[in-house]
Amino acid sequence: MTTSDGAAQASREERFRAVFDATYADLLRFAQRRADASHAEDITADVFLVAWRRIGDMPISITDARPWLFGVARATMLNFQRGNARREALAVRLSAALPLSVAGDDSVTAHLDLATAWERLTRAEQETISLTVWEGLSSAQAAVVLECSAVAYRLRLSRARRSLRRHLDAASSSIELTSPASNAPLRENRS
Repeated sequence: MTTSDGAAQASREERFRAVFDATYADLLRFAQRRADASHAEDITADVFLVAWRRIGDMPISITDARPWLFGVARATMLNFQRGNARREALAVRLSAALPLSVAGDDSVTAHLDLATAWERLTRAEQETISLTVWEGLSSAQAAVVLECSAVAYRLRLSRARRSLRRHLDAASSSIELTSPASNAPLRENRS
C-alpha cells in the first residue's frame, strides 16, 4: 500500500465515522418505526455496510447523506420483506409516537380516531407522511428516499394528508364510546 492509498483510506474512514456518528440514531429510529423492533439494529447495520461499500456514491455533506441513507434503509427493508415469508408491515408504530393520555375522554377518543384513520391509509401514504412528520425531512430530502422528484413528493404528501383527514372525519363520526355503567356516551355534546 502506497502512502497516497493509506491517506485515502484514512480519509474514507474519517468520513464514514463522521456520517455514522451523525446519523446512526436517526437511522435506527427510522428502522424501528417501519420494521419489527428485533430487526431494526440489523437493518441499520446493513445500511452502514452499504454506505461503507458505496461511500463514493454517498453525498458529501451529512445533511445530504442523511436522506440518502434513509433511501438505502428503505431499500434494505423492502429487500428484507421480499425475502421474508411473513411480509412484515411497514406501518409506523403510533403507540410509541403518540402516548395515550388518560387526562380526559377527548384525548383518548382523539388517539383512537387517529389510530383508526392511520390504519386505513395505504402503506405508501403512511410512508409519505412519516418522512415529513417523524423523520423531519424536507420535500427534497424525502424525494430522495422515495426516488422521485420533490414536486412528486409534495403531491404525494398533499394526497396522503387529504386521505388522512378524510379517514379522521370518518373515524370520529363512526366511533361511539359508551360508558359500561350507564350506556351513555362518554363525550359530551358541547354545541
